[in-house]
Order: sequence, then C-alpha cells, then structure tokens
Amino acid sequence: MKKLRILLVCGSGASSGFMAANMRKAAASKGLDASITARSESEIENYIDEIDVLMVGPHLAYILDEVDSYIGDAPVKVILMRPEYYATLDGARAIDHLMQEIGMEEQTHE
Repeated sequence: MKKLRILLVCGSGASSGFMAANMRKAAASKGLDASITARSESEIENYIDEIDVLMVGPHLAYILDEVDSYIGDAPVKVILMRPEYYATLDGARAIDHLMQEIGMEEQTHE
C-alpha cells in the first residue's frame, strides 16, 4: 500500500503539532506507512491535492461543510477527531480511529 498522506487541522498550531508527532510514533509502531503534517484550517485548500486523509479537531466541526466544498471530487477521507483522544493528544487512539475509518482495522490474531 502506498504511503498514507494525512493532514491534521486543529486551529492552533501547538496542539496539532504535538498530536501529529504522537500519531507519527503510533503509526510507526503499528507499521503504518504515513506522513502526518499539521496545518491551520486556513491552509486546507492548498493541500487537498496532496493528501489522502484530513483529520479535523473536534472543536472545528463547524468547518466540515466548508471543507466538503474545498474537497469536491478529490479522493480525500475527512475524519472528525474524537474529543476523548484529542484532549489527551493520544496519537495511538487517533491512529486506531483513522484505521477504522479507512477500513484498515488492525487484524487481531486470536
């Protein structure tokens, strides 16, 4: 599978930067080949052609309609992050949510 290109937008750069770093660590530990960058929501339009997944901070739910209009027909999966892992910057849970959303649940071997 090709490298997954993920863009995080959270409004303020600081928390999304920490979240991106935590998600990079988690992705590596799960063997997920991903590039994860954090930007402000005002920059989304500039990146639509370069990403596969857009993860939006829970407090930015109100921009989702606007985001849909940017994306149009582009094959970008939009995921609204959940407050419970976003608040704690839990990169592992964010990656788990991402993998569920794109149909890549971790295979558990019984």
